Amino acid sequence: MDETQRLQARVAELEARNAALEAEKAHYRWLANSTTDLISRHARDGTFLYASQAARDLLGYAPEELIGVCAYDLFHPADLSDLLNKSPRVYYHDGFYQQTYRFRARDGHYVWFETTSRTRRDPASGELIDILCVSRDVSRRIRLEAHRERLARVVESTTDYVLFVDGHERIFYSNEAARRLLSRPSRRFREDSEAPLDQAYTPDALAILREVVLPAVARYGSWSGELEMRGPNGPVPVLSVVMAHSAPGAEPDHLSLLNRDIGLRKAAEAQERRHQEQIAHANRLATTGELASNIAHELNQPLGAIANYTSGALIQLAADPLRSADALRLPLTRINTQVQRLAERLRHIRTFVRKGQTRPRPVTLHEVIDAACRLCEWQYQQTGVALEHDLQDGLPRVLADPVALEQVLVNLLLNALEASRGRPEADRVTIHARRTGPREVVLTVSDRGPGVPAEARERVFAPFHTSRPEGLGMGLAISHSLMEAMGGDLRLLPVDGDGGASFAATLLAEPGLATPGYRTR
Repeated sequence: MDETQRLQARVAELEARNAALEAEKAHYRWLANSTTDLISRHARDGTFLYASQAARDLLGYAPEELIGVCAYDLFHPADLSDLLNKSPRVYYHDGFYQQTYRFRARDGHYVWFETTSRTRRDPASGELIDILCVSRDVSRRIRLEAHRERLARVVESTTDYVLFVDGHERIFYSNEAARRLLSRPSRRFREDSEAPLDQAYTPDALAILREVVLPAVARYGSWSGELEMRGPNGPVPVLSVVMAHSAPGAEPDHLSLLNRDIGLRKAAEAQERRHQEQIAHANRLATTGELASNIAHELNQPLGAIANYTSGALIQLAADPLRSADALRLPLTRINTQVQRLAERLRHIRTFVRKGQTRPRPVTLHEVIDAACRLCEWQYQQTGVALEHDLQDGLPRVLADPVALEQVLVNLLLNALEASRGRPEADRVTIHARRTGPREVVLTVSDRGPGVPAEARERVFAPFHTSRPEGLGMGLAISHSLMEAMGGDLRLLPVDGDGGASFAATLLAEPGLATPGYRTR
């Protein structure tokens, strides 16, 4: 091969190598311009020598607009000083660094950038050639981190007891309030100070957590209810919200337990119940005063019968002192019957006026109605107003406190009787009872009096509202509270064609049970 051919081959080789380099250069340029990160090259003083197409999307600049611009002029002033302090060490020692800072976009707002930079030097002289940078927008990450930090400060400073628990029932974080309650060190739980969940909750609460709460959270993602935590002075009642961690990247079996101390609320509720019980008791005493004539009548009948049978027995003994004891069996038996009847009446009156908590339990409705009617019967007889029952057959037992329900009925019956006085057309008061749903029974007391005026219907259950000159205005208010305490309600029904007033008491029925029919008497 002659010299010309060798030269031609060399030229072809160089051209092929140059074409390959150009292709590789084009490929790298395509990569730089296709990536969403901003790739840039800078002089030692920070001047842009090159910027990729991502500058348009990230900063709003065309790449050519940045060429010749000093990057330092676009830094947020607060972040520039930090970079300049690092520059000597970065440029002359490390050669590689990463920094998070704010960079001004074309429209003036600042974008949080995270930039990875590397210096390039001349291999022979060590002279700085340029600085290569890859920058990405981390504004969303910074906002999320700031948001998480704010939430962490809120969680740490809240007075609620916050616990984070893993799948092995170990507490790996507690806030300051929870640490004080549980007498833990004044810092976050770390791996070397994890505590089992049974150190935070009482045994009964822990059983509820395991048997009820954790299965509910696994199924629905959250649960709320009342539990008890351990405190330095005994159990602390809390309203707990238990949630599964559902954030991206969170462990699937980790839980958050937010516990709010409701001790003061529980104490206030208990005090309110005591006040309600005292008011209800005072109302029963006042009602007993109104029923004094009925009580006297109830006591007078058996006492008179006892006196008659005793007198007869004594007369028989006076006539025949040697009379056998068996001959006195009948009067003695009747005396015993009357004594038992009197004792039962006295027990009923004593039960009605005694203090006690409202404890709903399954009761037979017609027995409570009968007891209330016996208390009011004498007043109705004296007034000449008929007291009628109309109870649906097969009524179930209802969940109620018998004394409280009897008090409600007595209040309604005496109010109906008062509305009927002096009105010839108001000749009867009727008690209705109907099952209105699978778990609901409605008891209604209706009269034929003048009814409740339209302007007073909204205030009829308000304390101290009364239309009676001598009334205290507490009967209906107390009756309404008692019905709510038993899980029901008391309402005034709309006026119908017959006039008068009808009050309906709704009670929960015991499921699946019924009592024999008991109808009008």
